[in-house]
Amino acid sequence: MNSIRLTPIDQRSGGIERIEPLLRPRLEGLYSERASRLEALAAKHPMADYLRFTAAIARAQQRLLEQLPLPAKVNAQLELHDQAPLATAQLPRDPYWRCLLQGLLEQLHGDAPAPVQAVIEDLQNSSQERLEMLADALLSGRYEAVGSDRALFLWSALALYWTQLAARLPLHASTGENRQLCPVCAQAPSASVILSGLRYLHCSLCESRWHMVRLKCSNCEQTDKLDYWSLDSKDTTLKAESCGDCYSYLKVLYLDRNHELEAIADDLASLALDAELEREGFARSGPHPLLFPG
Repeated sequence: MNSIRLTPIDQRSGGIERIEPLLRPRLEGLYSERASRLEALAAKHPMADYLRFTAAIARAQQRLLEQLPLPAKVNAQLELHDQAPLATAQLPRDPYWRCLLQGLLEQLHGDAPAPVQAVIEDLQNSSQERLEMLADALLSGRYEAVGSDRALFLWSALALYWTQLAARLPLHASTGENRQLCPVCAQAPSASVILSGLRYLHCSLCESRWHMVRLKCSNCEQTDKLDYWSLDSKDTTLKAESCGDCYSYLKVLYLDRNHELEAIADDLASLALDAELEREGFARSGPHPLLFPG
């Protein structure tokens, strides 16, 4: 169980911590910056078409954030408690997330290739019950029950919903151990980022970041069998950390060395590194929000 303790901000104890245990998502420019980075990375990239398509998704998320923001009534209904107040397995989803999904699908339908349009129309014509069943399966990691094509759109809408919830929570975090899952929504991280010499795990769903010491596996917390991999020995800004104890890996992005890096975009653009790790027998410990198996 994750032991980073979250409390309402007006109940925080005195004193100032040197390391901030939790960084909530910053909504301003979040998706537009991601879209710009994806478009820049697409130039001369073998996955150029897919990177540009995911950039279009990020642009649509930004427009929805501005035109259809989270209603105040949804935020007011939250019950705060110590452990993962937005845990996906316990938090009742407001129908607002389905409004985000439909808005996303409408924006992307026109310019999508024919196979993608078929997926979009399938989701547009799905009943509320089916959409909720698919969301349950996706959030519980049963990707084969959803399919990678549907998962991309469903997760993008769910992430926009949860990220707004996380950004508005008036929380204070205190340190603890056992940090494999997000202390806000209890989902797995998509990557590690290094900021001012400190490592934070970046949540694949709500975009929160939480501190975890370096030189420790982000999945099993062992320290003895860690290795670091890169496709270019001269690249000190993006690596993969693998663990020989649990045979998992997760990307590490050194944002303090390259300010142009964007955690989700640069992770997606470095899939060749994922392929190398998988050939070595390692499995990714957290999902990528723009590329699902199944």
